Amino acid sequence: MQYTNLGHTGLTVSRICLGCMSYGSPEWRPWVLDEAAAQQFFRVALDNGITFFDTADMYSMGVSEEVTGRALRSMAKLDEIVIATKVFFPMTDRPNMGGLSRKHIIQACEDSLRRLGIETIDLYQIHRFDESTPIDETLAALDHLVHHGKVRYIGSSSTHAWKLMQALSISERQGWARFVSMQNHYNLLYREEEREMLPLCHDQGIGVIPWSPLARGVLTRPREKTKGETTRSTNDLHADRLYALTDWEIVDAVERIAKERGVPMAQIGLAWLLSKRDVTAPIVGATKLKHLEDAIGALDVTLSADEIQALEAPYTPKPVMM
Repeated sequence: MQYTNLGHTGLTVSRICLGCMSYGSPEWRPWVLDEAAAQQFFRVALDNGITFFDTADMYSMGVSEEVTGRALRSMAKLDEIVIATKVFFPMTDRPNMGGLSRKHIIQACEDSLRRLGIETIDLYQIHRFDESTPIDETLAALDHLVHHGKVRYIGSSSTHAWKLMQALSISERQGWARFVSMQNHYNLLYREEEREMLPLCHDQGIGVIPWSPLARGVLTRPREKTKGETTRSTNDLHADRLYALTDWEIVDAVERIAKERGVPMAQIGLAWLLSKRDVTAPIVGATKLKHLEDAIGALDVTLSADEIQALEAPYTPKPVMM
């Protein structure tokens, strides 16, 4: 395993982050693994040096945090690993059960701590920005959590670059804890983040931890085997948009380079991300052990300049997808 710092912090993380959205309750999403099936993924991750784990309160409506917390408390040395979770999406349809108000942030953090079974969350992230709450209120609440020892670092997720910069500016003026990471949508098939967000993160020392690094699996299979129903893509509007906008020549290039190197296509897609200056750790979801093994193996793949050019050349601009 390789390790690096998260942005300009002293926090050390593995260069592969295990995304825990896949573990919780199949009643929430049919592709989610229950607790018994999830255990082996945490064990393999830890045995291979992964120390970075990301979940969210809304994954399986809290069950993912419970499963993640029990697994890591029983298998890992908590002082050595980094547990990240997120807040924003509503947990119920009742008032004050979603968003980024001071009330919801603080009560959601307490609930996440209880479900995870820990005293402090290493990285607490806003899942999205809340248009109905003043940003100062959100940032003050997050700072409150840091200074009361509930949270060690704070991060942001998919948004516009100007909103992230606004938040950083307010935090600096007020002397509040500032965002140290950006969890954004970034992969070979969606590179709009390269226009403004990635340069901003580089300039401001923000760690980048991309979600959907393999484009919901589109980058892991040859073109003729990719389009079609999968357990996860069924009734997934985001996946439908992704298929419609896919530059299939990129998938072909991934397949060709993978064959030439004798490695799985997933390793090429992840190796490309890992080659990017500003990417700290892709967040990898795994419902089969092979998914996790491929992600770990990608760390041993170094792409040549010609291979990177071949992968990037077919890309065409896309509508912004958060």
